[in-house]
Amino acid sequence: MAIKATSKKPLFGNRRSHALNATKHTQKLNLQNVTLSDGTKIKVTAREAKKYRKDMQENEE
Repeated sequence: MAIKATSKKPLFGNRRSHALNATKHTQKLNLQNVTLSDGTKIKVTAREAKKYRKDMQENEE
C-alpha cells in the first residue's frame, strides 16, 4: 500500500453552461504511485513523481 506523501488539495470551481448556470465542479489530483530507491511506495502528484524519477535517474549515473 502506498503512503500519500503530498500536501496538495483538489481545486474547486464552477462549470458554466451557455445559459450561465453554475454547477459545482472539482478537479482531482493526478496521483501516481512511485517506488523510491529504498523500496518505499508513495503516492504523489504527477509533477512530483516526474521530479522523483528524474532524481533517481541522476543518482544511477
